[in-house]
Amino acid sequence: MKIEIWSDVACPFCYIGKRHLEKAIEALPFKDNLDIVWKSFQLNPSYKNANNESIYDHLADSKGIATADAKQMTEQIAEMAENAKLKMNFDQIIPANTFDAHRLIHLAAAYKLQDVAKEALLKAYFIDGKNVADVSELVAIGEGLGLAKNEVLEVLHSEKFADDVKLDIRESQDIGVSGVPFFVLNRK
Repeated sequence: MKIEIWSDVACPFCYIGKRHLEKAIEALPFKDNLDIVWKSFQLNPSYKNANNESIYDHLADSKGIATADAKQMTEQIAEMAENAKLKMNFDQIIPANTFDAHRLIHLAAAYKLQDVAKEALLKAYFIDGKNVADVSELVAIGEGLGLAKNEVLEVLHSEKFADDVKLDIRESQDIGVSGVPFFVLNRK
């Protein structure tokens, strides 16, 4: 069975959904016969990286709500995350444009490390407070996956895999994805 998942590394529900999917897969008798493919999706593709903005200010601006309401919203999400055995550190999150992170996931896929890369980027963003738009952070994450530093740098300093990310996003629009995570099983 093929499971395609449109997801963004800056989406808390995608991280929570990944944990729920992993738990569900463990219960399947055919878990070793699954082909899981992570597809790129950007919640905020036009975001301009600004390291001094808190996640609360970012959410308030993007959703048109008060910062206090954004903080309350993240507290509710943090509770959901804890139920999925995740400890999200919203105070440490650095809002980021995730386009290059998605390109790193595509590079990792070439080495059958796509799921590991997705996990590493979600953890970096939500738990470790890393800037997943920063080249040095992405290189460190790539090296942690076992990818060669020069290959990661080559990707990040070029347009390599940019078309793959754009194709995933275009495909999500074509099939009507309006929120993530979005799962497609055997193209149905």
